[in-house]
Amino acid sequence: MSDWREKSNELKERLRLRTEPVAYRRLERVADLDSIDGVTRWPQGCTFCQIPFLARVSGYTLGITSEDNMLKRCKGIHGLRSVSEEDMEQEAAGLATTWMPSPEEGMKQQKDYPRIPAGEAIVVGPLVQANFEPEVILLYGNPAQIMMIMSAMQKVKYERFQFYFIGEGACVDSLGQCYNTGKPSLSIPCYGERSLGQVADDEIVIALPPGEIDRAIKGLKMLEEAVIPFKYPIGKTGAFMDPSILLQQAYPDM
Repeated sequence: MSDWREKSNELKERLRLRTEPVAYRRLERVADLDSIDGVTRWPQGCTFCQIPFLARVSGYTLGITSEDNMLKRCKGIHGLRSVSEEDMEQEAAGLATTWMPSPEEGMKQQKDYPRIPAGEAIVVGPLVQANFEPEVILLYGNPAQIMMIMSAMQKVKYERFQFYFIGEGACVDSLGQCYNTGKPSLSIPCYGERSLGQVADDEIVIALPPGEIDRAIKGLKMLEEAVIPFKYPIGKTGAFMDPSILLQQAYPDM
């Protein structure tokens, strides 16, 4: 297993993250939970929105099974049950009374969800505890912190990152999208994540495949060693100042 404790601490320190990076894994069998140290079973009623908060702020490693009392909709998104056409129709009808203008539009949203394939259990916990091998890692931060993560990855190898917003249920834009594509996925947390999951007004989230953590850390180090050190917190030059002297350090021909 990778040294997730060290990597988690380095990310948190370099980016001044307020909360812990979060690890997620889908499990084929409930019995697989027994091999994870410090796991807490969470049978009480909940939504998935609440689970990352309990991991990143309260320090829980939570094991949830397909038989537990998580909201049915959340189970169908995050790897705890399969979803039928009838399920989607029921969800679409409910969405028409809340976030969507009609059942037809709600059905379009339902079919857009990049759902995680169903297993018997999931485990979510602070990456720093390093007690299981993650499939997706979630990092919550303000826009400047998340920008630095993405810029760090580009410093190692450039790519143009794509962004999605599905609306309510936007945890799928981060976790589900990353799980299914193997690509970093940025998301603006939705109303439920902020109300039930206590995501702060200034927080957004990025989901990373585990293999991208080394790239992000390497890039952060490289940016700090640039001619003008780029790091968080970001130094403020000021809107009324002439920036030419500063910029010429990085761009001599300017």
